[in-house]
Amino acid sequence: MSPEIRNILDEIGVIQSIYKNLFQFLPSFKVTDDSILPYGLKPHTRSVSWLVEQVITQQTKFRKKALGLDEVSFDMPDTCLHDCEITKGGKIYYVNVKIHNMGGRENKNDISAVEKLYMQYSANPDYNLIYACFGIHFKGIEIHFDTDYMQLFSPQFLPIYVNPRNDKIQAFYHHDPVLRSRREFMELLRKNSKSIVLKR
Repeated sequence: MSPEIRNILDEIGVIQSIYKNLFQFLPSFKVTDDSILPYGLKPHTRSVSWLVEQVITQQTKFRKKALGLDEVSFDMPDTCLHDCEITKGGKIYYVNVKIHNMGGRENKNDISAVEKLYMQYSANPDYNLIYACFGIHFKGIEIHFDTDYMQLFSPQFLPIYVNPRNDKIQAFYHHDPVLRSRREFMELLRKNSKSIVLKR
């Protein structure tokens, strides 16, 4: 195994450890109260995903001392690939938080626009993105975190399938990683993306 691949796996391991420790602080919570939404929200992940992502990132920052972190930043532009930057031991980890509704099926999900990934990975050779997917149980207006479900992965190790309709990588959150070099990853993105090919 190359040092490059080992480094990415180590980074994933660090983030996994941080978030497993975070579970002891993550509250179950109500999105609002029954008088505001007497019939609850539709049980779709998109109904609550942004809010739940904010709970995770803000709790990570709020609990940074207990989690042994130097800093957590989540004030990122909407165009940014990552939702937050976690600094531990002077090293910055770039994390994108995703949500999976445990009451639904495991489907392929849009992970990222290929062009955005390609441009970011080209512009910064030290940039390694980590996706962290949390499971939730969602009923009415109540959210409960599933402490038995957490999927962490690097886009570099994804099975590459690009949806031709929107030029986004699609994958199951739970998948077997394909350990490949950054160069191999970039080449696969070029080969499978219409938008990148047009700009070559």
